[in-house]
Amino acid sequence: MFGLAVAFLVTALLYASVGFGGGSTYTALLTLGGIDFTILPAVSLICNVVVVSGGAVRYIRAGQVEWRRVLPLVLVSAPLALLGGLTPIKQATFTLILALALLIAGLLLLLQREPDADAIPRTKANMFDYLAGAGTGYLAGLVGIGGGIFLAPILHLTRWGRPRAIAATACLFILINSLAGLVGQFTKLGTSGAGAALTAYWPLALAVLVGGQFGSFASLKLLSQSVVRRATGLLILYVAGQLLWKLAS
Repeated sequence: MFGLAVAFLVTALLYASVGFGGGSTYTALLTLGGIDFTILPAVSLICNVVVVSGGAVRYIRAGQVEWRRVLPLVLVSAPLALLGGLTPIKQATFTLILALALLIAGLLLLLQREPDADAIPRTKANMFDYLAGAGTGYLAGLVGIGGGIFLAPILHLTRWGRPRAIAATACLFILINSLAGLVGQFTKLGTSGAGAALTAYWPLALAVLVGGQFGSFASLKLLSQSVVRRATGLLILYVAGQLLWKLAS
């Protein structure tokens, strides 16, 4: 458990520094660690909530959340995150979907263009925004991720808003989808059984709390966002490769 906690701390530190929760990599690490795949999405989603809650509150207090545009997005994604959490899935299918999701996420982070702070953002959402939100919401609940790591690059690419507004949107998106996915996962597992099974993983929640705080406030501020984002992308691709190797063997 100690080695897993250290890996979770480092993951939270990296992800929090670029505004994400880390759920995709938590899920992969738990899968590679041989943890029962029926409970690991719930563990990942709890860790996600721990990491992004503080960031969401800070964005809201700073007035960075454009509620008129964000609320329709999360109202579309949250029910599908709940549905994803309720969906039964076989272990091999779960691992394959997770590996492919990580592969896409890593490539998106590596290929994402630097946001243009002077670019004029769109003023209205379009159908593609809602489809992206719905798809990432379902994936979030199904395999235990927040979805922000997919949503943010898409929003940057389509000039949905200014960089800080997109970061605020992704953070809130992760929080709400993680909570909705947790409801689905707990319902599928049964709340009493889930609670007993998850108790053993409290050190991981503590690790991501510490790592998330360092990532948000201190340790990675010496590095540029682009450097950290690319390092995170490479980490994700490495973990995706490990999952695919596990499947193949």
